[in-house]
Amino acid sequence: MPSSILVTGGAGYIGSHTVLQLLLGGYKVVVVDNLDNSSQIAVKRVQELAAEYGPNLTFHKQIDLRDKPALEKLFASEKFDAVIHFAGLKAVGESVQKPLMYYDNNLIGTIVLLEVMAAHGSTVYGWPKEVPCTEESPISATNPYGRTKVIWFIFRPIPGVCIRASSCMLFIEEICRDIYQSDSTWKIILLRYFNPVGAHSSGYIGEDPRGIPNNLMPFVQQVAVGRRPALTVFGTDYGTKDGTGVRDYIHVVDLSDGHIAALNKLSDPSVGCEVYNLGTGKGTSVLEMVAAFEQASGKKIPLVTAARRPGDAEILYASTEKAERELNWKAKYGVEEMCRDQWNWASKNPYGYESSASK
Repeated sequence: MPSSILVTGGAGYIGSHTVLQLLLGGYKVVVVDNLDNSSQIAVKRVQELAAEYGPNLTFHKQIDLRDKPALEKLFASEKFDAVIHFAGLKAVGESVQKPLMYYDNNLIGTIVLLEVMAAHGSTVYGWPKEVPCTEESPISATNPYGRTKVIWFIFRPIPGVCIRASSCMLFIEEICRDIYQSDSTWKIILLRYFNPVGAHSSGYIGEDPRGIPNNLMPFVQQVAVGRRPALTVFGTDYGTKDGTGVRDYIHVVDLSDGHIAALNKLSDPSVGCEVYNLGTGKGTSVLEMVAAFEQASGKKIPLVTAARRPGDAEILYASTEKAERELNWKAKYGVEEMCRDQWNWASKNPYGYESSASK
């Protein structure tokens, strides 16, 4: 029988791509999502892309992780070999403006999930002093998102497993380490990654944020299709080659495959509590990313400059040597492929999963 994986937030951007890779890898997948910032249409399209593997996907909509009775009922009715935990708010700017909302949703939701898992036996880096960031770099956080958004991690109690991801998070990493210290039967793999972009090559699933996008590429694609007049560049006075912030952008499909590699690592009896970066190991500035998207789309992206956003770092990119060595994983796609696939998704779905009328 194939392994059964619970994916929280599986209707979201990264979640939906990971669910597809899991299905194509022969896993059975159960998705829970409260649809707060995602679309049920994404789950339907994943099933279609998975073709003959589509029936291996089950969707429980509108389950909030803070609803412990609902989670208890789910775990009582299903036996999971793993949990991949994507459910959480993730906008840096919003996390600075509404910190309590982020602590409540991300921190409490994760604690409840861990409690239920245990009962059923089943940018951390902030402003780095040096780059690339290694797994041993001092962890800190410059915004509430970074302190609460659960990073991609894999837990394995007896006999379950849990995976969860994000750019930065401090509090929940420490919770995971404390869990392992108190009970070494857990296997925990913390996956830290940076800026997921791109889309599935079919253009059938991709990123579709509600409201005003908080991340660079979904905003760029909305400008390219005419939904917004210009891209606002926050900060042009950084100490970088063109004055704009530098990030490690990773193709969402590469990121999804990284989770499969982490799942496979759990068969290693030596795994206790491990940390791995998932990125390309290369930094790309905002203006470089915009230029690459213009090249891929043939569209000019008008720019408006603004002051730096609170909580934004100047330069942030990963050292991925440990993941390459121990997970046998390495990002395959570059910026050109990321922008190509992002534009393919945007041009086919200019208003995301919903029709322009409903928008």
